[in-house]
Amino acid sequence: MPYLSRIYLKNDHPEGFPFNLPFLKSGLDITLKSNVTFFVGENGIGKSTLLEAIADKCNFNLSGGNRNHNYSFYKTESELSEYLILSWKIKTGQGFFMRAESFFNFATYIDEIAKEDGEILDAYGGRSLHHRSHGEAFLALFNNQFQNGIYILDEPEAALSPLRQLSLLSIIHKLEKAGKAQFIISTHSPILMSYPNSNIFLLNEEIKLTNYKDTEHYQLTRSFLESPEMYFRHLFNDI
Repeated sequence: MPYLSRIYLKNDHPEGFPFNLPFLKSGLDITLKSNVTFFVGENGIGKSTLLEAIADKCNFNLSGGNRNHNYSFYKTESELSEYLILSWKIKTGQGFFMRAESFFNFATYIDEIAKEDGEILDAYGGRSLHHRSHGEAFLALFNNQFQNGIYILDEPEAALSPLRQLSLLSIIHKLEKAGKAQFIISTHSPILMSYPNSNIFLLNEEIKLTNYKDTEHYQLTRSFLESPEMYFRHLFNDI
């Protein structure tokens, strides 16, 4: 594992949000043993809050970006990063924090820079991210900006078709197998979390390491695809 090895929470943290999130109540101490780590769990459990705090400790732009992207559209950060400790095997300032929900704002920021320096677009595939579909813009970022460093991705599947999710897996594999990159990803995608030899941490009442086929994402998706009519009988009153 090239970079980040452990994430843990100080004991002297205050009460209230975000420290009252279920998986934080009993503390937080996880060891990252793989180049690819997934955080999974239900909506609202706190995955994005945790990823944002990690990105903050890496000094990445919390609206999305790296250390050199200087813009902000809204303040979202919580107190969590103040009490979070990162232990590094090899510390790096290289990488990127990608949050799907604010990617439009990041693309707008790059376009504003391009008005003064059009060459900036070369770093994103040669044209504006706004001049691509949402999914194509995501992949342009992944293909052109992801090289060496730690990459923190918050629901990167949001704009990606199943086929494009496979493309992202290919990018991840190329970089992490070369020893160039570490990925920490929040996702609901059973396609992404299938990545071989990754660590999957389930966030609910606690945070614990789990197996891919034990996740609800895998089990529910497989069950539904094998027998959708069974689910329709429960979901629809007219069947």
